[in-house]
This record gives sequence, C-alpha cells and structure tokens, in this order.
Amino acid sequence: MRIRFVPSALLAIAAVSSAVGCRKHESGVGQAHASTTQQPQGKPAAAPPGSGSGSPEEEESNNPLAAIGQGAKKWRDTGVYVDGRPVGVLSFGELPITLKPVWVEEEHSIEFGPDDKGPRTSKSVARRYRFTELLTALGVDLGKVKTIHVLGPKMTEVISASGKELRARGKEFMFRFGANTGGKAIPVVPLNFGNHVKPDKIAAVMVYIDKKPPEIVQDEGMVLDGKPIDGIPYYGDPLRGGIRVYQDDRLAMTIKRPMLRETTPLPSTDGKQRYKLWPLLVANGVDVSKVVEGWTIADETRKQRLTRAQLEELTFQIGAKEKNELLIDGTERVNALALHARKLVDADLPKLRPEEQQN
Repeated sequence: MRIRFVPSALLAIAAVSSAVGCRKHESGVGQAHASTTQQPQGKPAAAPPGSGSGSPEEEESNNPLAAIGQGAKKWRDTGVYVDGRPVGVLSFGELPITLKPVWVEEEHSIEFGPDDKGPRTSKSVARRYRFTELLTALGVDLGKVKTIHVLGPKMTEVISASGKELRARGKEFMFRFGANTGGKAIPVVPLNFGNHVKPDKIAAVMVYIDKKPPEIVQDEGMVLDGKPIDGIPYYGDPLRGGIRVYQDDRLAMTIKRPMLRETTPLPSTDGKQRYKLWPLLVANGVDVSKVVEGWTIADETRKQRLTRAQLEELTFQIGAKEKNELLIDGTERVNALALHARKLVDADLPKLRPEEQQN
C-alpha cells in the first residue's frame, strides 16, 4: 500500500486579526517552544515590515497590513493546549473516541398561518460535548486544573474560569460544531459562568496545571508577566495545517514539509521522493510498540482501518503545497491518522443520527 502526501492550501478567508502572530512552528509536537513573549535564543529579531530582508512569509507575517485575511488562517485549527503543549484539535472527525455526545432537547418555532390551530413549536435533540469530558478523554487530570481559557475570534474574547468552577459546573459548560458534525467549534456557556464572556466561536482551548495562567485584561486580552500575548502562551503561534497523528486519542505529532527535509527518502527509480511512515513515527517519539491498529480520517469521518502490518509497510510521497492530505493508492484522501493500542469495536466509533446523515 502506498501513501502520497500532499500539503494543503490555506483557506482564503477575509478577516482582520487583532494581533500579528509569532513565527509559526515547524512540525513535531514534542519539540520545545519559546513563550510568545520572548524571542527564541539565537534567533535574530524580525526585520521591520517592508525592509526587504527575510522570506516572503516573514515579510507578510511582520507587516500589519498583511493581517487582513491572516487572522482566520492563523487560527484555522482549533487546538487544545495543556500548559502550552498541544494535545488535540477540536475537529469533529478528530475527537477522542472515548468522548461521547450529550443530547440536549431544543424547541423551535415553526411557521403557521392565521387559521392554523396546530402546534407552533417543534422539538429536536442537539449534539453537544462537555469540556470536562473532552479534557478527561485527552488524559488531563481535572483535579489538577488551575484555570481554563477558551479563546474566541478576538484576543479580547477569552472565557476564563477557575478549575474549581470548571469541576463544579462542568455538566453545563459545553461546545458544539457549526455544521453539527463539522465546521468550527462553538462554545455553549452557562449563565454567570467564569468571567461572563460568551464568544460565538472557539479559536483555542488552553488549560493550565503547572504553568502560571496569563491574566485576562479587559479590552487587551491575555497578559503574561506584564506582556500581551498574541498567540498561545508558552507555545507561540497556534497549530495550523499538516497531517496530525494521534496515539490513543492524544496528539502525538504533525507531519509537515519541513520535517521531511531532514528525512532520507527511499530509493527511487522515477525521481519521486517517497518516505516510509513507520520510521518517521519512531523518530518523532511515537511509541510504536503499543500500536495495534490505525484509522484514516478524512472529511470529519473515520474512513479505513489499518492493521499494524499495513502501517509498518505504508509509504508516502510529498507533492505540491495545495492540500493537507495523504492519498492512499492515489484515491483515498486522508487528513489525519489515529493510532490505537487496541482493536476498536463498533461501539467505539462515532455514530450519526439519521437526520445528521442527511446533512
């Protein structure tokens, strides 16, 4: 079986970012990252916008005028971070298999004419997920959580709650997806929760256990040690793009083009560079001794089960920069891979209601 890897195009979304982000990270979730408020040691400060030095990407990132349309791209993937370390992404297809939905009954108005005597409302059930159950599924000890921050579309829109309140009102604090089983994550905030902020979308979820939580300053956003934060505290620019690889529901690594520049390709007779997946997993800290099977994820759905033997033999090819996906046998698109230490059964897999399958 052969996999071809093709990095994806960034979505062209018009939006205005309230702050210009730090330099983006290369792949490798386990790598150390500097705080967004500090310049990494040994790295020169960025040149002024328009100075002509640095790469085109650096010029664009450092130019405030380039912030138009860049904010939505920067926060395209809704990462979940624990003390600045990425552990997951709020994407329906990439949710932990142990996270189950909460079904909430909702009442809706229905159209009626002047002579209609029938019901004027209808009821339906809506899919929701609890933040407390998400964190537990990602291996977070809720009893140790100091603070949770849920960032909205703007840096000034941050839901902030103590670990004590999160534990006490966890059944009420939830999220949903804009397209029910897809789209951007949206917070469901109970009355008088935390700092009473209620953004209409989620850009990131940040939990603090051992690290000092940043202060939330009205009209300014997150401030750490007196310095404003325009990314993820203790990490930098948010996760974005690449092929995410999960090990037992927790983010283990992200395959990106820069990673492969330092990886030796397989011998080739056609001039195309191909790489083997298994050694790449090992080189990036994935404990392959525990892997029993894997699942491909595409279009918010788990598509194909892969045995350990199949995973060990998989190769992939890096292609053009337009898409973030693997192509298996040239046809099946894969946006993420989930590795598991046991064979999943049918009850483990996400189930859609009939009305959701029609969406």
